[in-house]
Amino acid sequence: MAPRKSTQDLSSPPRRTLVIDNGGHTIKAGFSSPAFADPPPAPSDDSQTPQTALPLPSIIPNCLARDRDKKVYIGSQLSRCDDFNEMIFRRPVERGYLVNWEAEKEIWEHEFFDQKAALKCDPSETGLILTEAPNALPQLQTNCDQVVFEEFGFASYYRCPAPSLNAYHNIQSLFPVPRAPPKTSSPAEILLLIDSGYSHTTVTPLLQGQAIQPAVRRLDIGGKFLTNYLARLISRRQYDMRNDTYIVNEIKEACCYVSRDFKGDMERTWKGPKGDRREVYATSEGIAIDYVLPDYHKRSKGYARDHDPNAAGKLKNLTTGKSVEAAEDILTLRNERFTVPEILFNPSDIGMRQSGIAQLIWDSLSAVPFGLWPGFLANVVIVGGNANVPGFSERLDMEIRSLAPAECIVRVAKAADPIVSTWQGGAILATDVEALKRLSITKQEYEEHGAAWAARKFDGR
Repeated sequence: MAPRKSTQDLSSPPRRTLVIDNGGHTIKAGFSSPAFADPPPAPSDDSQTPQTALPLPSIIPNCLARDRDKKVYIGSQLSRCDDFNEMIFRRPVERGYLVNWEAEKEIWEHEFFDQKAALKCDPSETGLILTEAPNALPQLQTNCDQVVFEEFGFASYYRCPAPSLNAYHNIQSLFPVPRAPPKTSSPAEILLLIDSGYSHTTVTPLLQGQAIQPAVRRLDIGGKFLTNYLARLISRRQYDMRNDTYIVNEIKEACCYVSRDFKGDMERTWKGPKGDRREVYATSEGIAIDYVLPDYHKRSKGYARDHDPNAAGKLKNLTTGKSVEAAEDILTLRNERFTVPEILFNPSDIGMRQSGIAQLIWDSLSAVPFGLWPGFLANVVIVGGNANVPGFSERLDMEIRSLAPAECIVRVAKAADPIVSTWQGGAILATDVEALKRLSITKQEYEEHGAAWAARKFDGR
């Protein structure tokens, strides 16, 4: 259990704030305080003064894991594992919501309160900014508030939807004509935030950093869904990898891309009629790629390389029982590379009755006044791990333009670091003592007014 002091100075705010972006796949965590100076003003054309970079958080696997030797790993201990075959994971976050606090507390105890923890802190002297999924269930929010104050005893606490923290960046710097950063940590005036992460994808319109709740839209497809779908395709066509999702996730990150010409890429990867293989199929005009699987003897991590039909042929002979010496296990990916991330844009391809991202954006805009459309369409920002899939932002830009009114300017930008962008927004907020004090509640306030009062304040009521 986290250490707590019996007395503390309640008259002054905590000296530092622990910012936790509690994602389904990883926890992005680190400390921030007013000691982090605001970014300096943009230098003049003849100035060579370097800009101060935002701090980077620790990225911690948000899971408990057990390997085939029954050894258990907690959070960051996963980096010590050297064999991920048949690894079993237990994740506290399901479908984007924190539903298993027993597992989460064990991870937090190890990462933040253990004597040897890299981010060790005394919660009675530390503030907390904690993210949650948009439109989380009230009972889950109440459980979260109780654990933070009654189990850990943090001095102050701000629970907020993860997309809202991205408004504290200098959003205009992401677009082709950047502007100087604001002099204060005030949130961006208007922003349409696309967050495509491990558990799901959300579209959140933000005004002055506050989500317009009726316009929030969600797609139940994220990195986990794509990994599982890729594992099914590989298992059906090559190897059975349904129990090796960790390796399949690495394959996805190394090989997959979003196609800008889906029909053309499908044509290039078509094998041809039975008994009459097309010549282009051998390399698929550069689409085909080989992924060399780790053997955990010579290679602890797999890697992608250009497709070699001869190497693939040797492996095929080996798997059919012929005596051919093969030192590598190779997966050859063709249309899997782009059909898997295509689900984000066309879920109906696999029978899901949900709209793709572009249509979700349009549904979201339909729930806000028409006069705000130009502002949202001119400030579309993408965050989350799926934003790093090559071609994602370009394809989304193309699809939004095809739906937007001709008189509206469409600007789509990917955050400088999509995975840690939310955390960095929280770190910027933590540098503004007055703004954070206005948004947070203290442990004393929680004890005086109760969980229901805390829920109303975090909901803006």
